[in-house]
Amino acid sequence: MLTAERRQLILNILHRDKKVLSSELSAVLKVSEDTIRRDLRELAESGLLQRVHGGALLASPAIASYADRQKQAPKEKEAIARAAAKLVCPGQVVILDGGTTTLQVARHLPLDLQATVVTNSPPIAIALAEHPNIKVVMLGGQLYKKALVNVGAATIESLRMIRADLCMLGVCSLHPEIGISVQNLDEAHVKRAMIAGAAEVVGLATAQKLDTAASYVVESIHALTYLVTAPTVSDEMLVAYKALGLTIIRDALNPTA
Repeated sequence: MLTAERRQLILNILHRDKKVLSSELSAVLKVSEDTIRRDLRELAESGLLQRVHGGALLASPAIASYADRQKQAPKEKEAIARAAAKLVCPGQVVILDGGTTTLQVARHLPLDLQATVVTNSPPIAIALAEHPNIKVVMLGGQLYKKALVNVGAATIESLRMIRADLCMLGVCSLHPEIGISVQNLDEAHVKRAMIAGAAEVVGLATAQKLDTAASYVVESIHALTYLVTAPTVSDEMLVAYKALGLTIIRDALNPTA
């Protein structure tokens, strides 16, 4: 079997099973574990998977640029945003993390809603600038251009002063075992501070983000109060998350779905 054929087969197995183990691939493909590890390393460098101890998991689509991510799963993100926006109550202080899905949440907040939104995302702050009843608190810091969010010590220090009712977390990768993970270490620290400063945490994840992993772990899955995902996500795909005690929301009209 040619190297390219073997690596494509590895990807096929990964997409089917959501994970691969080096030892099992070695037995199935009849090559050494060293060869499999080399294959996984090359595939990881191409952004096609995320290596973990003993094997690999699916890589998040969030490795794309912000502009490209705005084009990914727009209907799913809009459905998630409609459902998530209903969780915001009048008078609350809400941390709205950066991301293309959280931007949609900002756009779906009712015009009569009175609340305070704290965000490290310039696009979200701009989207809420014309909202008549929402006070916007913009967190400073260094702009992480790929994700269009402010990160760094200044961002984290500001978050330490805030006790929010709700945090809407943009999810890069979510996995029942790995937890919440991202591609950038500075962003991981900021997300962790957001979680620490909120009474309840809402994870927003399209189907493409589920069962994937990235390089830097933010928190375990238990940091989330709710997981809001698209109505098209199957019950089978959510079994492991429900088993961990997460409240799953898939329908704007039925918040206990």
